[in-house]
Amino acid sequence: MVFQGKKQNAGLPTRKENAMRKITWTFWLLIGGLTALWLLADTLWPAQAGLFALRTVWVQYSGVLAMGMMSVAMLLAARPAALEPLLGGLDKMYRLHKWLGIGALMLSVTHWLWAKGPKWAVGWGWLERPQRGPRPQTTGLEAVLGGWRGTAEGLGEWAFYAAVVLIVLALIKRFPYRLFAKTHTLLAVAYLVLAFHTVVLIRFDYWTQPIGWVMALLVAAGTVSALRVLTRQVGAGRRAQGTIEALHPYPALQVLQSTLRMDERWHGHQPGQFAFVTRTRAEGAHPYTIASAWDAGERRIVFVTKALGDYTRTLADTLRVGERVTVEGPYGCFTFGGAQRRQIWVGAGIGITPFIARMNELAREGGDGREIDLFHSTAVADEAALARMRADAEAAGIRLHILVDARDGRLSGERLRAAVPRWRESSVWFCGPASFGQALRKDLTAHGLPADAFHQELFEMR
Repeated sequence: MVFQGKKQNAGLPTRKENAMRKITWTFWLLIGGLTALWLLADTLWPAQAGLFALRTVWVQYSGVLAMGMMSVAMLLAARPAALEPLLGGLDKMYRLHKWLGIGALMLSVTHWLWAKGPKWAVGWGWLERPQRGPRPQTTGLEAVLGGWRGTAEGLGEWAFYAAVVLIVLALIKRFPYRLFAKTHTLLAVAYLVLAFHTVVLIRFDYWTQPIGWVMALLVAAGTVSALRVLTRQVGAGRRAQGTIEALHPYPALQVLQSTLRMDERWHGHQPGQFAFVTRTRAEGAHPYTIASAWDAGERRIVFVTKALGDYTRTLADTLRVGERVTVEGPYGCFTFGGAQRRQIWVGAGIGITPFIARMNELAREGGDGREIDLFHSTAVADEAALARMRADAEAAGIRLHILVDARDGRLSGERLRAAVPRWRESSVWFCGPASFGQALRKDLTAHGLPADAFHQELFEMR
């Protein structure tokens, strides 16, 4: 698992992809739960006939769903540590965040069309505006909110337009990461405006029913999260300072190894986890896998970065020994657990990074009693890097299988199964290109590997 400026694209998963089940179920549970609660308070098919009666309920329903999804997305953007183990790691949380953002976008467009469409149809002469009697008299808080109705509608419309642009920019992979990081933060401002829009315009009697109570909690959580994003408090309690002690480039691999000495605020990590590293406030934080085991006495961590994006291509020329950076973390649940006494590791290209960290830990601790096969598939053979990997594997008691594409061909499920006869008794830990991992998963599970024995990080931060 290595995070860089450009990521593999992925859509919604099938149920067979076990690693995604938690977030898939969470996504649909949120939609289904909000729908069920809303139906306790209202109906999608009003007794009155006509498009405008439908408009009233569908504007409310689509607005509730869109704001509920946006609120959870905003909560996840604040990287709450308590949710990470529940959802399987920050990578899964960010994938759910992305789905929720796309879902909220689609529902917001639906909400906007229901609000605007019938008005346009009246203006074009296609519909006749229904006759309305005088508005019912209101008192207290309901009257106060009613007085803000026009303002909430106007501000909400402009916030909707801004949110659409910002979400679309976030989905464009060619949009530079540094600009994405800045513009995506502006969604927190749009969210706060839409929260005001929701509180004012949601049907007042909803607040006395379960749908209102849940929406109040979601909007409150989203508001607090948005304020934390805007005040740069996300991850503040998990930040430490690191000083670069050594830089070791591998030009043939386009890889840079950086060794940092951490201050006392870094409380350690597990192999396979990652951290966000910030050099300058203008550039923002970039996530990288930690490529070393933790030793509290030495207080050093290692990052191995590949030049994949505009920013990472500059690191070998711009980083300097002695430079101080901010490190936030650790995050992730790709930590080599499970009951199986055999493990198969597959590190494709720069995906070898978490396995280097785990080998270092096993060498220091004298192993953990498991039999482990490590497959490293690479397009470029750097003899110095491969020699070091062989030494790490030997020290950790791991069987190493190196496949250089031009010399040995590509790794496949068939080759893996032939090399490890007891592969069905193993857990498989994969880090590398998403399509490669999906192909291996499909092959191994089709031949008898339990679906929950295949572990793959979803290394996509946008």
